[in-house]
Amino acid sequence: MTLATPALTSDADLFSDQALTDPYPQYRNLRDLGPAAYLTRHDLWFVSRYEQVRAALGDWETFSSAQGIGLNDGFNQAWSSALINMDPPAQTEQRKLFTERLSPRALRPVAEDIDRRARMLVDRLLERGSFDAVTDLAQDLPVHVIMDLIGWPQEGRDQLLDMAAGWFDSAGPEVPRTAASVPRVEALMAYLAQVVAKENLVPGGFGWTMLDAHKNGQIPVEGAIGLLAGYVVAAFDTTISALASGLWLLARHPEQWEALRADSSLVPSAFNEIVRIESPIQLFSRVTTREVDLGEGVVLPAGARVLHSYGAANRDERHFPDPDRFDVRRNPVDHLGFGFGNHGCAGQGLARLEAHAVLRALAERVRHIALDGEPVRALNNITRGFAALPVRVR
Repeated sequence: MTLATPALTSDADLFSDQALTDPYPQYRNLRDLGPAAYLTRHDLWFVSRYEQVRAALGDWETFSSAQGIGLNDGFNQAWSSALINMDPPAQTEQRKLFTERLSPRALRPVAEDIDRRARMLVDRLLERGSFDAVTDLAQDLPVHVIMDLIGWPQEGRDQLLDMAAGWFDSAGPEVPRTAASVPRVEALMAYLAQVVAKENLVPGGFGWTMLDAHKNGQIPVEGAIGLLAGYVVAAFDTTISALASGLWLLARHPEQWEALRADSSLVPSAFNEIVRIESPIQLFSRVTTREVDLGEGVVLPAGARVLHSYGAANRDERHFPDPDRFDVRRNPVDHLGFGFGNHGCAGQGLARLEAHAVLRALAERVRHIALDGEPVRALNNITRGFAALPVRVR
């Protein structure tokens, strides 16, 4: 790529094991460089300050998703019909298939069931005392509730967890981790295509909406597969990551857990803070349609691949005071953990229902949360979470 103007450059590798384990020092360094930095290792621009990331996410005409949000051509070509890789007006029309079924009104009837299941889950875990907060807690509601809402067949649900993580990994740059994810993504695409072809979904569920749209000629088969992938991936990996990160943070900050136990009305604020400080999706990219002056002498050329980091923006000290401090009272309602603008997460209402239910059930029943072993990070090109998180409760 030819740079249009002299730029602040960095040879930072954001996709090494070390960086994925703890990206925040590099995020801070890149924020301090300027409103954007050119990453020489991966031939792309990195935007990490809150103001610039939010502005870009709200300006799809300048920062386009139509060439894909991934950092390699294979991902962007394979998922060109996915909602996340579209701009309006096509994106607006297809997004309605999500928003109508995931609106607060549509979700209201399932809220009571989610609360009941969350209480039962916490009671079971309290009886055990020690458990893995990833497999035993964070994965439970997405697998046993969300798949029921979608109308997903029982067969293959457990396999979707691994496939979803592979989907995010496959959006990374040309590095070994990205290449290793290809078999899982191919399996996901084949499975989703089979579900669509056999119409193997429960009538009336969220997923059936996709089948109806395909059968009525509203979307091609590739579009139906892409929309189902959006449901599955969003329902699984990101919600699981947020719940597990929440347990990790509360176990490491007992004073914050005490505050939440003392006042359960802080649950929505606490969840916002969890998503802010440990954003489940760390970054996505877009492509500029014109030259963009970000100030401080940094001009992005037209046609530039630009990486917007939600994880970095959510820790920008220019916007959030003392951003590395976990505070359940902060209530950062303007965090970017669910994105912003026309590609803001359509399923965030569902994610909040699940997370709020689990946090409330924990606050009502659990007096003490502690780590019960060494957590294991799940290293992923795009998302941030845990592979294992042993905890002890009483």
